[in-house]
Amino acid sequence: MLCRDDSKIKKQDAPALCDLRLCKDGPIRNGHIGQRPPPINPERLKDFVEEDYLNGDVKTWEMKIVSRNEELLRDALSLVPQTSSRTSLSSHNKLIRFEDISAAAFKIQSGVQKTPCMYSRLSKLYGVDIYLKKEFLQYTGSVKERGVLYLLSSLPQDQQRKGVIVASDGNFSMAVAYHASELRIPVFVIMSTSTSPARVKMCREYGAMVISYGTTAKDSQMHARRLAQENGYLYLEEEDSAVYLSGLGTMGLEMYEQVPKLDAVIFPAGGHCGLLAGSAAALKHLNPRISVIGVESESFPVLQQSLKAGHPAEDQACNNHHFYGDVSGLCFGSNSLQLTGKLVDKVVAVSEEDVLISMLRLLEYERATVDAEGAIGLAALVAGKLPELKGKRVAIAICSGNVDLHLLQQCIARALALESRVCRFSLVLSDCPADVSKLLEVLAREEAR
Repeated sequence: MLCRDDSKIKKQDAPALCDLRLCKDGPIRNGHIGQRPPPINPERLKDFVEEDYLNGDVKTWEMKIVSRNEELLRDALSLVPQTSSRTSLSSHNKLIRFEDISAAAFKIQSGVQKTPCMYSRLSKLYGVDIYLKKEFLQYTGSVKERGVLYLLSSLPQDQQRKGVIVASDGNFSMAVAYHASELRIPVFVIMSTSTSPARVKMCREYGAMVISYGTTAKDSQMHARRLAQENGYLYLEEEDSAVYLSGLGTMGLEMYEQVPKLDAVIFPAGGHCGLLAGSAAALKHLNPRISVIGVESESFPVLQQSLKAGHPAEDQACNNHHFYGDVSGLCFGSNSLQLTGKLVDKVVAVSEEDVLISMLRLLEYERATVDAEGAIGLAALVAGKLPELKGKRVAIAICSGNVDLHLLQQCIARALALESRVCRFSLVLSDCPADVSKLLEVLAREEAR
């Protein structure tokens, strides 16, 4: 158990960025912890209205996870000044190490699922030995639980008591809502009024205080920063701190353990390339001969443009595309970009049609309901963008399954039409029974169903 091994951590000098006494009531685990007192006092709701703010007599403290050059996790705690009114996790010019990812794997092992990486029936279809890492089976349906849990459990205890706040309607906010509640950290999620009711309901069920504010994501972020400054909450954004990247990199460790003699591994890329960068750091340390490949959308080739320019692209829209979700956002920084440029062998782009067919393949062959981020890795094989992998042993990260039902319905219908398995048409007939009979004869002759 995590708490029983406290002495073991000290003996091994593993980086431990928080006091493990937080877990004295039980280990971190993926599931409900039973009845517990609510971490949020309902009387504090008055502080979350736009017009009502504190009177300025409260000492405030804001900390933001920012993206800088690489850092060592064992140095992170010493970098946080305890007396500053505005602090951040700055970083040294050092690469994250394999030991950092191993430390993250040890610390989160009881809080996230060790998801299966299974041989797929799709292998015969594409001439590649495909192993699917089913990360969409995590409790919140996303790989981002790994980075979020390590990030939250690494916070100082005084900040854990104050709480965290996040402004997002994506997988990151849901992972923060769930794991902060499990760690008994007060958690607040600011969502725009355009967020789907299903997402709002889900975050509330995870245990977060959800506040609807503003019509755009930018409005929600500004309000979240203001609340963080006035109430002393930690404002979290999905950026590429070494702590977060090391947590995401634990998936690369598991893939290496679960599939022997790997030739290549495929990850989603795009704006959120932390999973690609962190996992590449683990895999390349274990076996430099393993090819690490990133896949992004042709509509949002953010990573390829940034690699060519040598810095994060600034001309790309930061708002997430409704279909692509987190893949289209521009949230990575120089840390992820530097790791990707150094360790990733190849980045390819696929079309929206390829992603739709990939979603259909996973639903038919694997009974896996995934979104665009979860299907985009397989789409590279569907589109024939990786012919060099024929006959090779390849693991693909299926890392997200949070797709709205109405969007899923549209995606499957369009994928079926792309494969000519469904034909939709309209026609005008005269009000004559004979014409209807002729139409039915034509459909019968074509063996339509």
